[in-house]
Amino acid sequence: MKTQHTAYSILDLALVSEGHTLKQTFDNVLELAQHAETSGYTRYWLAEHHNASNIGSSATSVLIGYVAQGTKTLRIGSGGIMLPNHSPLIIAEQFGTLASLYPNRIDLGLGRAPGTDRETAQAIRSDFMNAAHAFPDELEKLEMYFSKENAHANVRATVAEGVEVPFYILGSSTDSAHLAAKKGLPYAFASHFATTYLWQALDIYRKEFKPSKELQQPYVMAGVNIIIADTDEEAERLSTSLIRLIVGIFTGKRQYVQPPTAMTPDLQEVMKNPQVHQMLKYSFIGSKATVKAQVKEFIEQTKADELIAVTNIYGAKERIRSFELFAEIMKELN
Repeated sequence: MKTQHTAYSILDLALVSEGHTLKQTFDNVLELAQHAETSGYTRYWLAEHHNASNIGSSATSVLIGYVAQGTKTLRIGSGGIMLPNHSPLIIAEQFGTLASLYPNRIDLGLGRAPGTDRETAQAIRSDFMNAAHAFPDELEKLEMYFSKENAHANVRATVAEGVEVPFYILGSSTDSAHLAAKKGLPYAFASHFATTYLWQALDIYRKEFKPSKELQQPYVMAGVNIIIADTDEEAERLSTSLIRLIVGIFTGKRQYVQPPTAMTPDLQEVMKNPQVHQMLKYSFIGSKATVKAQVKEFIEQTKADELIAVTNIYGAKERIRSFELFAEIMKELN
């Protein structure tokens, strides 16, 4: 008998497709979020990245506000804000403001990676490496700014004090698993691209978890790549855009999301590359029936409380369709 209910959510980088403007990209983000709201998704997160022409979510908090304004009940948040890029005071002010505008709907997912190249990280914050090493301390500063007790401090984020914004710790290795467990916070693992340490990180988090006022039991979110279409063949065709994105990452030649093509022998060879194969290990591509079996197995193995899905597809309509089918799968599995 199945007793576990698995929530399902969306992680979006606001990827820019070839031939699309940023305005079109942002409008497509909002349209997808609106469809997600009616399809039973729990949350819609936007990820912070910089100096990448094919990623539109660099001003993450601004885009969160845009999506929150255009939706009504869906939780909107960051997956995540890369805290070492920022002053904790500024993030507290931004998210305190967002949560006052959209009460009980704003999430603050936090990571320690730069979300960009080394040179850009230095341009964002000259002491980035020190801030990255001090991530636990920076997190405590952020918590302090959101606390009512900070009302008596000399330095305050007045718009954040006492405002309800749940924190989530993001990870792609084992470091943040220890921190999330120690703090008693939900843990989101980036298994949609960083697959190597998934099992080790989940084991650490669950074994070391200490209950907190925010959370009594461990709460695991796991990232997955999802491309679903009416047939396996059509999903495979749509996935060629993702493969070309991955090639761009490995070659350093990032480009806009390319229109899908027929699967070629060259692209099939790329998928067999050990690095690519490992990176896309938890990518579920196919018809609804095909992906349902894969997702069911992944949930049974990870016992994740929530799946957060990434769908890198060129066309907005096909992307919406993929997420609608994923919602159907999750409803059936629940």
